[in-house]
Amino acid sequence: MPQGRGEIRARLEARGIRPTKKLGQNFLGDPNLVDRIVRAAAVGTGDRVLEVGAGTGALTRALADAGAQVVAYEIDRRLEAILREALAGTDVDLRIADITKVDLMAELGSERWVMVANLPYNVGTPVLLDALRFIPAIERFTVMVQREVADRLTASPGSRSYGMPSIVVALNSDARLLFTVPPDVFFPIPDVESAVVELVRKPAPAESERAIELATVAFQQRRKMLRRSLGGALADPAAALAAAAIPATARPEDIDAAAFVRLAQVTS
Repeated sequence: MPQGRGEIRARLEARGIRPTKKLGQNFLGDPNLVDRIVRAAAVGTGDRVLEVGAGTGALTRALADAGAQVVAYEIDRRLEAILREALAGTDVDLRIADITKVDLMAELGSERWVMVANLPYNVGTPVLLDALRFIPAIERFTVMVQREVADRLTASPGSRSYGMPSIVVALNSDARLLFTVPPDVFFPIPDVESAVVELVRKPAPAESERAIELATVAFQQRRKMLRRSLGGALADPAAALAAAAIPATARPEDIDAAAFVRLAQVTS
């Protein structure tokens, strides 16, 4: 049965469950939007799909009905009965566990996967960025996040949203914002807009992790010139910047991921 906001609310109230901000719980209650996400993810029979934050199972069920082989994680054990009911008749592998404590590399193995999820607000960004960096089995991501997070993931140098998430995403994938989502399709209604983004994995440069280390140091003082902010990470920042063809007066928010890679190459 499709889950609208009223249906989700009734299912939760019947079991005395109140969504919590601590777990970032805002359940998607618009069947048309659920279908739109599944279409955007372009998954079907035989595709292996990882879902993080199954919630009440609306998206989980739609992915399974599309023919995907779904492994769905949900941290809140209170929701297990609702999920079992919503997923009855499917072969979804439901795992009640904290995704931040799961060894996804071991659990997913070497098969190819797609992540499709309404990511919990509280852990969505680190889960996504860690998967990009360390779980190569996940080849594509179609995920819903807060609009502010989506802007950071897809930002270019010089924009106010540009920062470490932008660097990690640019090094590991091609990213685009697919569409925005209004607050009133969720229960409870959040205070912010959301957005669905797509990340398609690409081979990361050999020096990508070193580039991320340098960028992390630099963005701790994003308004300072790199020759100063990198003083604790490089013996001679000015010489390294010159060797990497980066202007001495550049600030971290001014340069792209490729520049940080060049800096990593000349300082390795």
